Amino acid sequence: MSKKVAVIMGSDSDFPIVKSAVEELKKYGVEYECHVMSAHRTPVEACEFADKAKENGFGVIICAAGMAAHLAGVIAGHTTLPVIGIPMKSSVLEGMDALLATVMMPPGVPVATVGINGAKNAAILAVQMLAISDEKLAEKLADEKIKMAEGVRQKDIALQEKINEITAE
Repeated sequence: MSKKVAVIMGSDSDFPIVKSAVEELKKYGVEYECHVMSAHRTPVEACEFADKAKENGFGVIICAAGMAAHLAGVIAGHTTLPVIGIPMKSSVLEGMDALLATVMMPPGVPVATVGINGAKNAAILAVQMLAISDEKLAEKLADEKIKMAEGVRQKDIALQEKINEITAE
């Protein structure tokens, strides 16, 4: 059985974006838990969760936070598990503050970071990490790559038909 993925949000207002990560994990059949924890408002709970994550069966932790975005770094500082940060777009600086806070980690405390509001990619990256030791997950990822490539080929065929219509006019 594969490890679980923890999906931690700094605020419940992040869920409309983070929902795509949950949907992606579900699509791959990966067990997950979602929680709201704050690096600033509930630091003890966040640190305790990270400290016990490995023994509680987690293999990867995804953290979504906006503005100061310290959640992923705080979690990463309290675990040896891989941590993936999702910088969340805010109204003030359009997510650039969260992006910079998430990627600018000190040596020894890495946080893999996806793009602003990149919840789906965070989930896929978590699945890829788990798939290193889970062949069934690796097969599902390979199948998905084949489906994506076929989708692009179909879009190219449709585009060529539209271009041929324009040329024929």
